[in-house]
Amino acid sequence: MDILGQDIMYLPGVGPNRKKMLSAELGIQTFGDLLEYFPYKYVDRSKFYHVSELTGDMPFVQVMGHILSFEKFEMSRRKVRVVAHFTDGTGLMDLVWFNYGQSAITKYKIGQQYVVFGKPGVFNNRIQVVHPEMESTEATQSSLNMKPYYNTTDKMKAGGMPSQGVERLVKTLLERLREPLAETLPPFITEQRHLMSRDEAMRAVHSPQDARQLERARVRLKFEELFYIQLNILRYASDQRRKHSGYVFNRIGVLFNDFYRHCLPFELTGAQKRVMHEIRADVCSGRQMNRLLQGDVGSGKTLVALMSMLIALDNGCQACIMAPTEILAEQHLQTISDFLGNLPVRVELLTGVVKGKRRREVLEGLLDGSVHILVGTHAVIEDTVQFQRLGLVVIDEQHRFGVAQRAKLWKKSPIPQSLPHVLVMTATPIPRTLAMTLYGDLDVSVIDELPPGRKPIQTSHVIDTRMTSLYDGMRRQIRQGRQIYVVFPLIEESEKIDLKNLEQGFEVLCQAFPEFRLSKVHGRMKPAEKEEEMRRFVSGETQMLVATTVIEVGVNVPNASVMVILDAQRFGLSQLHQLRGRVGRGADQSFCILVTPAKLSEDTRKRIDIMCETNDGFRIAEADLKLRGPGDLEGTQQSGMAFDLKIADIARDGQLVQMARDEAQQIIDRDPTLELPQHQLLRMRLKQLRKGEINWSEIS
Repeated sequence: MDILGQDIMYLPGVGPNRKKMLSAELGIQTFGDLLEYFPYKYVDRSKFYHVSELTGDMPFVQVMGHILSFEKFEMSRRKVRVVAHFTDGTGLMDLVWFNYGQSAITKYKIGQQYVVFGKPGVFNNRIQVVHPEMESTEATQSSLNMKPYYNTTDKMKAGGMPSQGVERLVKTLLERLREPLAETLPPFITEQRHLMSRDEAMRAVHSPQDARQLERARVRLKFEELFYIQLNILRYASDQRRKHSGYVFNRIGVLFNDFYRHCLPFELTGAQKRVMHEIRADVCSGRQMNRLLQGDVGSGKTLVALMSMLIALDNGCQACIMAPTEILAEQHLQTISDFLGNLPVRVELLTGVVKGKRRREVLEGLLDGSVHILVGTHAVIEDTVQFQRLGLVVIDEQHRFGVAQRAKLWKKSPIPQSLPHVLVMTATPIPRTLAMTLYGDLDVSVIDELPPGRKPIQTSHVIDTRMTSLYDGMRRQIRQGRQIYVVFPLIEESEKIDLKNLEQGFEVLCQAFPEFRLSKVHGRMKPAEKEEEMRRFVSGETQMLVATTVIEVGVNVPNASVMVILDAQRFGLSQLHQLRGRVGRGADQSFCILVTPAKLSEDTRKRIDIMCETNDGFRIAEADLKLRGPGDLEGTQQSGMAFDLKIADIARDGQLVQMARDEAQQIIDRDPTLELPQHQLLRMRLKQLRKGEINWSEIS
């Protein structure tokens, strides 16, 4: 049996009880799991300080000396503080233990040389280190300069398994691995990319001799992790494209040309033209298009989608656009109808509110082909909805729909071997490194220009003690005929409290603005009630919409010029940017006001400052990825991504993501099924990973 597959219980120093702890707290069940439990940080232990050099504001330091004496101080009947007076000949310092003082007196000997490591502080004008790490100088001489630190839990620490305990277990395991670890990358990759062997990297990442060796080890292990994710994604995409052809749309016909010449309200931006060329190449290729279209609110994604649908119509097919809410579906219907003008295109709506005779007429029109474009919500994927020849599916706000829901639309194709082309749209800017990992099986297009004439939204930060002044500014905007959003946070962990805050806030605003009409929307309202309140605001019947983040997607009110976000510190950058995108849709100058308490953490202040500095959604998304990590981009805490990265970091390892992607793409281009002899190791490794803890099916 492979030694890495052995039960962790049989590693010296573990046993049944520690096995339970390691499994429950860290998910470590085998030798291999422990080997891949990487340190979260390293401290350079090569430098020694003299006691006389120490100050209370220094970071972690290392001192060599001996204990002169111990003192015990009774803090209460059960608590004792133990102080060891320590010297290196240049000065005196105190070593302090609060909880385990008696064991320190037993463990450490007066007069013996020790290396002390810890954070210096000052107490009673004397340098002290609380709960220091200590080892004899004999042990230190054989130890490494770069000391690894492993994440552990409070329960583990209480059970005698802090970071040093994990470090000892890893050291024991490495000593037992006498044979070199099997290589998991073929030589043509390790040699071309100048990567360490897997054995050398695994040993160095846990026991680095210096910073340079550590960096080389981490690069090797990160590259491997990212490479196999990319290889699996690209192989899956290649398999799907070989199995399923796409309709060939090789005609640019009357509908597209008439629209382009007579109905297009303005000249396309350079970015829109570039994306149309990419889509055109896809739908002419004979393969099913799977393309992700990214673009900020107002960048013209819907116009690109409509022009793509007209190409489908010119080639004898129908098209469908699916939106996450009824209001957004209705707005798409209105926008598309306005764009098309008098062109002979029948566009119909299918949502939960379309019932009875009207619904039957729409379903019959889809089946006989007289309905050319269907706009709808989840109702579109119901089994009763059948198309005569569905050739293109547009999905708006992709993260609101699951893979299974999208796949249901594919099955509506009358020709099983020819799937509808798929265009996925999102106004949530996704950093390139994350897009390659989350949506690696999709080709990515970006509209990074706004149509001419759009004024940038002015964003400002207001402290919550200045609400009176803010109310005056809001009042001026409403008197000029504008409308205003006021957003309260609603976060699941404290939903009842937040809902109460919204209700109270609504009452406060009603009292502050008695001369105006207000609407209120939150997620706990009945759908019909919520839709009605939204419609009142969209129609201009109310001047202010007080809401939670339910308005993040799906409200288009060109007359709304002000977005006030209360407790803005509780939102992530991407969510703030999405909310800000609700305004700035008309020709008037628009404003976004971020209201927070005066006292903010450093990270929160950075978020607020970035929002005030830029309207660039991709710059904001990159910053959000670095500040919050990939598991929290949608503004709600997730348990993690579809895969669990053990050492790589999507936010900080962009170059390695690209390098891994390029290598994987070259291999798939040469050998889509990995059948060549030199790719045998890659095929075997993918098989192992699919059986392991990485949930490859979710990635695919």
